[in-house]
Amino acid sequence: MPSITENKQGLKVLITGSILQLFLGIIYVWSVFVKPVSDFYVWSVDSVKLTSSFMLCFFVIGILAGGKAQVKIGVKLTILIGGLMVAAGMLATALIPSGGNVFLIYLFYGIIGGFGVGAGYNANISCAQKWFPQNRGLATGISVCAFGISTVIFAPLVTTLITKFDVKYTFLILAAGFAAAVLIFFNFIKSPEQVPNAAAPVLKGKQYTTLEMIKTPRFYLIALSLMFGTSVFFIILPSLKELAINRNLASFATGLVMFTGIANALGRLGAPLMSDKIGREMADIIILAATALGAFGLCFATGPLLIVIIAVVAFCYGGYSGLYPVLTSGNFGIKNIGSNYGAVMVGFMLSALLFPIVIKKIGDQKLQFIALGALAVVGVVLVVILRVMNLRQAKEES
Repeated sequence: MPSITENKQGLKVLITGSILQLFLGIIYVWSVFVKPVSDFYVWSVDSVKLTSSFMLCFFVIGILAGGKAQVKIGVKLTILIGGLMVAAGMLATALIPSGGNVFLIYLFYGIIGGFGVGAGYNANISCAQKWFPQNRGLATGISVCAFGISTVIFAPLVTTLITKFDVKYTFLILAAGFAAAVLIFFNFIKSPEQVPNAAAPVLKGKQYTTLEMIKTPRFYLIALSLMFGTSVFFIILPSLKELAINRNLASFATGLVMFTGIANALGRLGAPLMSDKIGREMADIIILAATALGAFGLCFATGPLLIVIIAVVAFCYGGYSGLYPVLTSGNFGIKNIGSNYGAVMVGFMLSALLFPIVIKKIGDQKLQFIALGALAVVGVVLVVILRVMNLRQAKEES
């Protein structure tokens, strides 16, 4: 098989797909909108913040649906429909009347937009893996890194647009730009099966359907480890500025948010690259263990040490996004990676929905971080069990 630079057809798909991922990553920019949207529509800040919960939930539902859609209508159409749904959600948001019900923004931006992001995101990742089956970690890492670094680009852009125009026109501009990007780039996205003389995906071992996959213990080990590992970041993300102020970093509070976005993007590339070198399970064990140590360190860290620990946790969170698609295809085959990864991402959705509620019930902040560290340790144990099962299976087959 050609290397990632020699595979010119695959490289073209990977580059254009990554550009689209950059636009799709706008899902993580909602925090910039919260105050301006709250002021413009005279909705409470807490009710506007809830938009991101709807978007995150339907992001995962979109990943599930997008995996199925790829099989029925192909990758290209799945990306087109998903991308245009995001643009339509932004356009509809811009048309919400003054004094309208806050549920409209949940529906347009959160539900429709989130679903579209998930469908397009999954299609891009699965397509990248199929073009580079022997460099899945690198290809996946580039794709999800583009998605993650979107925050660094779009956060200042959105802030500037809102300052120069208003909230409604910002949504209109973003909707137009998003629709144009999708219509320009979607046509370059093709799976290897659609291209004459393209290298076919390497299908080694059993290629599990989603139904077959969810009947295996390995699926639950993977999905639960993802659920436990990501819980730390979901707790600290909404409280980054507050944490910085309380831990002697008030002057760096805003910079910490941007710094976290960069660490997140680096993790999306670094963890899957590490998996290509040392193996998927070992890479996952390392980032889960680092997450646990980071959570325990947050019990006492202040000043510069706090910056380092938050960077580690953000790197690991990004790492999960890059590593788990590879972990899924490595355990269940590449043929049905779209729908299979969607099922694994249910663990991500449950983490985002459940742990912010459950952990908040623990009053003391130090105890919260200890509990989060313990969850990550459980994740380590689950992946160790997965590694032992796979080593045993490989020994039996040899």
